Amino acid sequence: MNQIELIRALPKAELHVHIEGTFEPELMFAIAQRNQIQIPYQSVEEVKQAYNFHNLQSFLDIYYAGANVLVHEQDFYDLAWAYFEKCAEDRVVHTEMFFDPQTHTERGVEFATVLAGLKRACTDAKEKLGISSQLIMCFLRHLSEEKAFETLEQALPFKDDIIAIGLDSSEVGHPPSKFERVFTKAREAGFLIVAHAGEEGPPEYIWEALDLLKVNRIDHGVRSEEDERLMTRLIAEKMPLTVCPLSNLKLCVVKDMGEHNIRRLLQKGVHVTVNSDDPSYFGGYMNDNFIAIQEALALSHDELKQLAINSFEASFISDEEKQKWIEEIKAI
Repeated sequence: MNQIELIRALPKAELHVHIEGTFEPELMFAIAQRNQIQIPYQSVEEVKQAYNFHNLQSFLDIYYAGANVLVHEQDFYDLAWAYFEKCAEDRVVHTEMFFDPQTHTERGVEFATVLAGLKRACTDAKEKLGISSQLIMCFLRHLSEEKAFETLEQALPFKDDIIAIGLDSSEVGHPPSKFERVFTKAREAGFLIVAHAGEEGPPEYIWEALDLLKVNRIDHGVRSEEDERLMTRLIAEKMPLTVCPLSNLKLCVVKDMGEHNIRRLLQKGVHVTVNSDDPSYFGGYMNDNFIAIQEALALSHDELKQLAINSFEASFISDEEKQKWIEEIKAI
């Protein structure tokens, strides 16, 4: 079995994917027409052209234009179901999806509407595709602490449907410390904690996520390598990093995939995992990310297997489930 065949055969858990970032142009256009919502594109082809953005802001512009067409429970169901079908193609057997309620509630869509559509898709994915899933609610860090507190209050009645609370959106200028109090409250309410840190932002943001937010996982974290003391801590604590290679390339965190540090981090003993982030915008889903780093960095069979094992070890499923998938990986 060659490396590409191995990638396709490996069961995987995806721990860093924004459900709003899986919105394919065809589905965006179809839902816009269904809901009779104007978008600034006349055809699927024009939407696809817009997806060839050149910087973070042009990505965010199309990202939010897309989100505007999501209004009804069925829209959120269709969005998530399309992603689950991609998971099935890539042997992603478990996924922990981010969703951004503020992107929708700010437009007048009810929190319950968003969650109902996503939950129904999760239920169907388990029954029809055998894919397990969990939901992670994220705060948009460019909004205020006050807005985050409001969103946490909206989430509390749905606590059993949300495994963790996260922090995403524009990183620079919005350190984790801005949200220390709201994450303390989320932890006290029983939520697990994750946060984007150390992608655009400096290693200091990773320290804050660890010490102030008390995270269970770091999302991205690729800049941790700039701080030797931080690296020592991440390795000692076996703190997972949910790395997104194609995203890092598209947003110019690295200029070339050959420069990516995921293999180096893995070899040093950092608990890195592979994920797709916003796959419809960043050039690929799970296997595309695996193949991109394999081709650029010449990963061995053992390294590919270790990345898949790490994804289950870093997940929020039961130890029994983790062990089942890890044994399957080792047997391949």
